[in-house]
Amino acid sequence: MSAPIEDYALVSDLETAAMIGKDGSVDWLCLPRFDSPSCLAALVGTEDNGSWRVAPVGTGGPCTRRAYRPDTLVLDTVWETATGTVRVTDFMPPRAQLPCLVRVVEGVSGAVTLRSEMRLRFHQGRVVPWVRDTGEWTVAVAGPDAVWLGADGPVRRRGDETSTAWDFTVPAGRRLALTLVWSPSHRPTVPTPLAVPAEAALKETCDFWQRWTAQCRYEGPWRDAVVRSLITLKALTYAPTGGMISAPTTSLPGCIGGERNWDYRFCWLRDSALTLSCLLRSGYREEATAWLEWLMRAIAGDPADLQTVYGVKGQRLLSEAEAPWLAGYEGSRPVRFGNSAVSCFQLDVYGEVMDALHLSLRAGIPMPAHAWDLVQALMGFLYRHWREPDQGLWQVRGRRRQFVHSKVMAWVAADRAVRMGELLGRNGASDQWRTMREQVHRQVCRDGWDAAQGAFTQYYGASELDASALLMPRLGFLPAGDERVRGTVRAMRRLGHGGFLRRYEQGSAGADDVDGLNGREGAFVSCSLWYADALASTGHPLRAREVFERVLAVSNDVGLLAEQWDPDTGRQLGNAPKAFSHIALVETAFALSSAPIGTARGGPRSIPSSPAAARSPRNHGD
Repeated sequence: MSAPIEDYALVSDLETAAMIGKDGSVDWLCLPRFDSPSCLAALVGTEDNGSWRVAPVGTGGPCTRRAYRPDTLVLDTVWETATGTVRVTDFMPPRAQLPCLVRVVEGVSGAVTLRSEMRLRFHQGRVVPWVRDTGEWTVAVAGPDAVWLGADGPVRRRGDETSTAWDFTVPAGRRLALTLVWSPSHRPTVPTPLAVPAEAALKETCDFWQRWTAQCRYEGPWRDAVVRSLITLKALTYAPTGGMISAPTTSLPGCIGGERNWDYRFCWLRDSALTLSCLLRSGYREEATAWLEWLMRAIAGDPADLQTVYGVKGQRLLSEAEAPWLAGYEGSRPVRFGNSAVSCFQLDVYGEVMDALHLSLRAGIPMPAHAWDLVQALMGFLYRHWREPDQGLWQVRGRRRQFVHSKVMAWVAADRAVRMGELLGRNGASDQWRTMREQVHRQVCRDGWDAAQGAFTQYYGASELDASALLMPRLGFLPAGDERVRGTVRAMRRLGHGGFLRRYEQGSAGADDVDGLNGREGAFVSCSLWYADALASTGHPLRAREVFERVLAVSNDVGLLAEQWDPDTGRQLGNAPKAFSHIALVETAFALSSAPIGTARGGPRSIPSSPAAARSPRNHGD
C-alpha cells in the first residue's frame, strides 16, 4: 500500500522538488527541473521505481514526529528508538549550480544505527542505472543523467546492482551528512556541491528562507498557515523564469483507483491573476513581477494560439503520454506525464490574463512597451469568439459548453481592458469593449440564471451548480449584496460534502456527464475556501471562519494541502502540495482578516501599492 498523500512533506531548491514520507523515504524526485523525468518515482509505483530511505535499522513505519524549522523549508524528522533518539534534517540548498539534496543525520541521545537505501530509476522510474563506487563517492549513470552520492563520515557499504545501501551508527552529538547531486553524465568530475560542508549549506538555506519569510505582510490570526502557504508557493516557483507550477507531482488521483490522474508540473494561466494578487498583497513584489514577466513571454504570439498551460520555461509542447510500467498510486492508473490540456479551448484564460495585467498596472509594476498591443490583440480575438462554447475553468474532456464562468471571465477581460485604457489614457477600441462588456453581462444574467432554484448554474440551460460562481463578487461581476449572489451562495449547499465543497455536481454513480470521466472526486480545497470568502462577503463572517478553519484542520502535519479532501475517508486526494489550494488559503485569510463583520463587499481585486497600504484594514474589493 502507498503511504497516504498527507504523509508527504516537500523540500525544494526553487527549480525542482522532492517529496519525503513520514517513513524517511524520498519517493518523488525529478532532476534537474520540476518537469524533468523522475529518478525516484515510488510515489506512483513501488520502491523498485525509485526511492531513497534513511531511517533507523529495523523500523519500517513512520517517524516519531517531524516539523519544518520555523519560517523555512528545512525538514526535521525525529525517531525515538530503544537505543536512542536520532534526527534527520532534509533540505535542498537554493540552486547555485547543480541540484543537491542533503540529509543530515544527528544523534540526539544514546546511539542509533541507521540505513540509507537508495534505488535510482531514471527516465520516469524505468531505467536501472549503471552504478560504480569510486571509493569516495557512489555514481549512478544512465543516458544523460548522473547522480553522485556521498557521505562525510564512515559508512558500511551494502547493496547490489539495483540499489545502494549504507549502514552507520550515530551516537549522541555526532552528525553524518548524506548528499545527492545530479549532474549531466558527460561531466566526468566530482560536482562541486559535494565539496560544500553540510553545516554551511544548512545555515545558508535556513537564512535564505527566514530572510524571505520576513517580508510577509500578513499579520492576522492565521499567520502560521499563511506563511507556510507562501513558502510552499515560493518552493513551487521555477526561479530562472518566475513560472509557478501547479504542483510538483503527477498522477496522484482525485479518485483512488480511478482514471482522474493528471500531470500538474506545469504553469496554468487560470492561476495567473490569483497568483499575482496573492503575492502582491503578501508583500512579494519581486516574485509577482517575475511571474508577470514569465506570463508575458509565455503568451507572446498569435492570440488564437493562447494555451491554457505552459512549461516552466514557457514551452508549449507538453505532449501527454502514459507510463504503463508504473502501477499508479494505490493502483490509480494510468500514470501520465505531460498534459493534453494545452489543446483545450478556454475563454476564461483571456480574462485571467487581462485581470493579471490590470492588477500589475494598478500595483505599479513596470509594464513592457508592447503590453497595450497585447491587450488589443487579445481583446480583438475575444471580441470575435466570446459567444462560442469552450471547455471551461476545469478543462473538461467532454464536449464544449456555454460555461457561465467562462462568460464571466470574458466580461472580466472587457472590463479590465476598459479600465486599463482609462489608466493609460489609451482609448483604442474602448467603446467596442464597453459594448461587449454590457452584452456579456446581460447574457450571463439571462441565460446563466436559474430562477427556479435562485442561483447561477454551471452552463447555460443546466440545473447543475459550479463552485466557480462564488467568484462573481470577487471579480466584480456583481456586488456581494446582490440577491442573485446571495441566492447562489445559499444554493452552494448542494455541493456540500462533509463540511467541504465539491467543484461541481456529479452523477450518483460517479460518471460525470460534463467531463465524461468515471469516479467520484473528493471535495476541492480551493472551492471550499472560495465558499468561506463568499460567506464573509455576503455578511456571514462567523460561518466563513468556521469553513476556513475546517480547511486548515485538514492540512497535513507540516501544513501542506493537496488539491482535494475526502471527508468520507479522511484523506487528501490529488496532486500535492497544490498551488491553487495554498493561493486560495492566503487570499481567504486576507479577506477574513480585513472584512468588517456583518458587511457585504464586492468588486475587482484591490492590491495595496505600498507596505503601509497593505497593513491598513481594507475590503477585498474596495
